[in-house]
Amino acid sequence: MCPAAAAPIRPAPPAETVAHGRAHWLRVAREAADDLATDTVVREQAGKAPVDEVSRLREAGLLTLLTPAGPGGAGADWDTAYAVVREISTADGAIGQLLGSHYFLSWSARFFGDPATALRTAEHSAARQWCWGGGFAPQDPSLTLTRTSRGLALGGRQSYPAGVLVADRLAVRAVREDTGEPLAVVVDPARRGVAVDAAGDTFGLRLAGGGSVEFDDVPVGADDVLGSLSEDEDHLVPRAALAAPVGRLFSVQLLLGMAEGVLAEVREYSRAGHRPWQPGPSAGAHDDPQVLTAYGELTVLARSASALCDQALDAVRRGLERGEDLTYDEYADVSALVSMAETAASRAAQESATRALDIVGPRSASARLGFDRFWRNARTHTLYEPVAHRLRDVGDYFLNGAHPPFVLPA
Repeated sequence: MCPAAAAPIRPAPPAETVAHGRAHWLRVAREAADDLATDTVVREQAGKAPVDEVSRLREAGLLTLLTPAGPGGAGADWDTAYAVVREISTADGAIGQLLGSHYFLSWSARFFGDPATALRTAEHSAARQWCWGGGFAPQDPSLTLTRTSRGLALGGRQSYPAGVLVADRLAVRAVREDTGEPLAVVVDPARRGVAVDAAGDTFGLRLAGGGSVEFDDVPVGADDVLGSLSEDEDHLVPRAALAAPVGRLFSVQLLLGMAEGVLAEVREYSRAGHRPWQPGPSAGAHDDPQVLTAYGELTVLARSASALCDQALDAVRRGLERGEDLTYDEYADVSALVSMAETAASRAAQESATRALDIVGPRSASARLGFDRFWRNARTHTLYEPVAHRLRDVGDYFLNGAHPPFVLPA
């Protein structure tokens, strides 16, 4: 067991913040993606904690993208954050996973906390350029919050897919031992009693900074408890429930980014004149009917998933604009549409990553080329977000009008 990786030295926050629009941040994201793409195969195979990668994101200003405009904060909107995660994921799905998780967790105080806590957390996160890790998905056994003579203490051990190896703050789910209520809790990983282990045996998302965290009687103050994660509609207002589809839409963008990334990379390989099966002396990938059909089918799959993602994004945007006026029926519409987009994006990513290997042919087995990383990353992510559960929820909503459950991303 080892302590959490020390965060790299951060640049001083700017005295003034210059407001930038969506076009600027997409340009920054493309530059960051191009930078990551130059050595993604080597980094992925080394599988080290993504300290350097987080430094690149921090220097580009992407860690504080969603924090309010001000010293250190960019004040961008959700549309921009989703687009940035998708762009990064085309080059490196693991870093896309890390960044999407960071955005959701760093915003969580504004979903579950009171306004004062949300403002304080956002200001600290922007000024100190924190990277966030952890997750709120329920796990068994749960982390527990026990009341002691000193206040609350956090105990237990859990694994998280992203961020914990490089986190400046951990956002986790813990259950009150006396009441059974699940709560969102923020923990400084440098605090006494916190220890982090790297997830060294994962076959995908090796650079997402995932790992196990053990909490041994860690003191938790009142300011560290953001709010309730109860699924009971009597306790969880629709505005807070919207956190689930908002967070899961990052999963959609990640999957679409990986699908688009593998298709773009394999296309360049085919355009270079490589032939997958050597079918004849003059046949190349550019006129092989099986290759062309595969590209056609995968393009339709990816574009269809992207169109459904756009519909889900519009629904999320409208839900956020409704604010405190959002109803549970409206939340259910948003959640169901995001579940549909998740299903389509999951299939697009897995199918594209699998059939891309067939397009390349036997050379795709080469570790040097690294085409397998797309399949491993997509498959690992979809193990955390199983499609069958989303289809069941959508079917129950369509047939019975049942509200989709409050399911936070892993």
